[in-house]
Amino acid sequence: MQTVWLTGAEWLAVLRIGLGLWWLESWRHKDRKGWFERGTGIAWAADVAGRHRWTAVRTGFETVVAPRPRLMAYVVVYAELALGLGLVTGFLTPIALAGGLLLNLLYLVLMIHDWAEQGQNAMMALISLVALFAMSWQTWSLDSAIGLF
Repeated sequence: MQTVWLTGAEWLAVLRIGLGLWWLESWRHKDRKGWFERGTGIAWAADVAGRHRWTAVRTGFETVVAPRPRLMAYVVVYAELALGLGLVTGFLTPIALAGGLLLNLLYLVLMIHDWAEQGQNAMMALISLVALFAMSWQTWSLDSAIGLF
């Protein structure tokens, strides 16, 4: 493989780190007080899920998220932080990439009718998939430094 400036493995690390920074930005700009104290994030998602055309999405949300909105707010917000930190540092990278892929696919399905959201979730999912199968933790990662994976 020929590349410019960096090796192929280094470019994959750049892609992984960029995805991690994207997750960290998603975490950084969240109104955590609104999510945790007023339940704004889960309330918004409940409204979207309640109007969803797919019964499985409505039922799944009512079964998993609706009974525990406060817990799910913490799960969503801190999952984004954990994904960002894991990808930027390259720690437990395959787990972070698989988790990020899953979270983006959940967001994609929930927001299937909101075209503004779809581009971001589709691209983040694609980057996760490429970084996972290309084993992007081989360079510039804690995983590589300590011999994980």
